[in-house]
Amino acid sequence: MLLIVLCFFVPWLAVLIKKGPTMEVVWAFLLQLLGHIPGVIYGLVKVTED
Repeated sequence: MLLIVLCFFVPWLAVLIKKGPTMEVVWAFLLQLLGHIPGVIYGLVKVTED
């Protein structure tokens, strides 16, 4: 639940906590730089997938 809330503020950090240091973190960071909403959506998808 905390990771989902964190996704709304810093999605790349939530992905980093969930997945570890992978390319998914870089993608989340780049998407947040392009626009906050795409980064949030990508972060939510990566944090909630199992």
